[in-house]
Amino acid sequence: MQSAFDVEKQQLEQIAAEVKSQIIKLEKIPRYFGEDITEQALDDRREQARKSLRIAKEEPFFGRLDFHAKGKPGPEEVYIGKVGVTEESTNDLMVIDWRAPVASLFYSYSGGEEDIYYIAPEGRVDGDIHLKRNVVIRNQKLQRVVDAYVKGSTETRGTDEFLLYRLGDKKDNRLRDIVSTIQAEQNHIIRADKNQPLIIQGVAGSGKTTVALHRLAYLLYHYRDHLSATQMIIFAPNRMFLDYISNVLPELGVGGIQQTTFDEWAQGILEEGITVSDRAGELESIFSKGLGINQHIREAGRLKGSLAYKKVLEDALDQFEKTMVPETDLKLWEGAVLPSSTVKKWNDEQRHFPISVRRKRIMNRLKTWAQNQVGEMLPHERKERKKTADRQLKAYMKEWPDHNAFTFYKELYKKTRLQSFALPIQGYLPRGVIDDTRKRMNKKEVTSEDLPALIWIHQRLFGMDKQGTYQHVVIDEAQDFSPFHINVLSLYVTEDSFTILGDISQGIHSYKGIEKWKEFIGVFGEGKSKYVQMKRSYRSTLEIIEYANRILQNMRHTVGLAKPVFRSGEPVREIQIGRTDRTGKLISIIEQIQKSDANSIALIGRTAKDCKEVHERLTEHGIGVSLITADQTNYQGGISVIPVYMTKGLEFDAAVVLDADPDHYQLNDSDAKLLYVGCTRALHQLWVLYEDELTPLVRTKLNL
Repeated sequence: MQSAFDVEKQQLEQIAAEVKSQIIKLEKIPRYFGEDITEQALDDRREQARKSLRIAKEEPFFGRLDFHAKGKPGPEEVYIGKVGVTEESTNDLMVIDWRAPVASLFYSYSGGEEDIYYIAPEGRVDGDIHLKRNVVIRNQKLQRVVDAYVKGSTETRGTDEFLLYRLGDKKDNRLRDIVSTIQAEQNHIIRADKNQPLIIQGVAGSGKTTVALHRLAYLLYHYRDHLSATQMIIFAPNRMFLDYISNVLPELGVGGIQQTTFDEWAQGILEEGITVSDRAGELESIFSKGLGINQHIREAGRLKGSLAYKKVLEDALDQFEKTMVPETDLKLWEGAVLPSSTVKKWNDEQRHFPISVRRKRIMNRLKTWAQNQVGEMLPHERKERKKTADRQLKAYMKEWPDHNAFTFYKELYKKTRLQSFALPIQGYLPRGVIDDTRKRMNKKEVTSEDLPALIWIHQRLFGMDKQGTYQHVVIDEAQDFSPFHINVLSLYVTEDSFTILGDISQGIHSYKGIEKWKEFIGVFGEGKSKYVQMKRSYRSTLEIIEYANRILQNMRHTVGLAKPVFRSGEPVREIQIGRTDRTGKLISIIEQIQKSDANSIALIGRTAKDCKEVHERLTEHGIGVSLITADQTNYQGGISVIPVYMTKGLEFDAAVVLDADPDHYQLNDSDAKLLYVGCTRALHQLWVLYEDELTPLVRTKLNL
């Protein structure tokens, strides 16, 4: 009797041969670049087939499910891969796509369920599972076969064994797909309904980012007749993070999805030449050791991000709309007068148009009226009368401000308060926030907290560009967004199709973001969104998670402790390092970590200034290390020195937290979040270095 390994090796050879044969045939057919629509469609299909087969070539399948559908004579062997593979000669499926309905059983079945079924396009399919098998194929070679479930067997530990084997992999400089190890809770999120906003609270290392990317791939597959990748968008915290996650979707055969930051997206819509202030210096100020968060910064962020601020702006726009038509009549000359009441009537008739669009339409109507008045003059008078009409019309329109979003916003902050519509904001914001905002705008500069307001005003002035709407939006690190951010984005999303993910415990930007997910739930309305929690952490070892949970206990705003996967590793090392030969000892630690074949090592400092000093000393000693700064656009892997506030979303084989002492990390919420983020970046090794004594954030033992 053949072993399971030999059976799958033989299957691999058959599928690999079929994939190779199809690739060879397709690559012999040249690309079509002509005008014929039918040929273009055929070429698109061939190109998609080429891309899918190239993915299948490296790893044709990763799982097998023997499913006995009710009413069928026996179980069917279902092989599951990143893409489907059909045998050309018979048109039979050799491998099904992981997103296919029956594949959901591979992820959700653990061996104890009595009611076994999946939902196919034609309806519910009941049945029984005889075998669930995990397979590891790398570079077209079979490496490992693990049976997670065998009908009639009492052994069901294969799933955990396979998961731990994959979690033990070393990291490189890119996030990878988890398609072969999707867990049941992750599978439910990936396949959740498209048209209900999904808010995901996930502890550090729960895989929420990867799950969100797999969800995009699933939605494009499941709703392929209705969704387009080009009408989906991902919002991430910065460009380096986007670079870090850039491989996942291509690995899943998905391309064309827009990926950006909110700041970049907003500037693209506004197109008004404004500058969003460089946050590098502000971030350094915000996260400087022992300073806490400046009250002025907190006031600006929380107030400008609230829906109450949106109401203030809305009231100002409503007031402006009521009074924007000049009270004076348009008088070209005696006998050529257009009453203000007539212009107001024209304005009322076109209220369905946005404010600035309406102004433009009425201006064209005024020009037509003026031309008609000139046309009634005697021929020899018309030239002079036209000059007069143009002059009078220009003077009249000066009384009707032609605002864009920035000029209107700036008007709200004017000292003079001459405009009645500017009054509400003067009573809402503290004087310090108003003064700071005014100074910035005088330099045609705003902060990122001003952008939701500017987008909202832009939409009221100019309306919505239908080409700029999206069928689905993913927001990563969403705890750093404000309710106003979400509200503004909902204008651009059809059917409120959102995947919103983050971790309140990692809300290091809570001065401008949220402290509870209820703040977002309120944007959509009670019962309109779905909230799910991912409590299990897959990234780090048991020892690292338990250490990080000690820090969590010190936070006011947290959603509970992380539950580790039982993957035991090396203990967390707390190392006292004095000022004498600090660099030499750090080099010794790096060399010790490198002996474990770690591909990625992060030296995590409190501030950019601290990191720069460490980088300079290590470089002087010949250590190849890269310095990661706030304006970084890519992550290269290897040894990095990085400020703790820049590590969010990243993960490393080993993390070395520098200066974990009371001076750098005090006993408060802000510092606890920063230290928690830093410690949870480590997959396999965590080193915590301090000078005289450890921060009180980690001194307490875990209360279970």
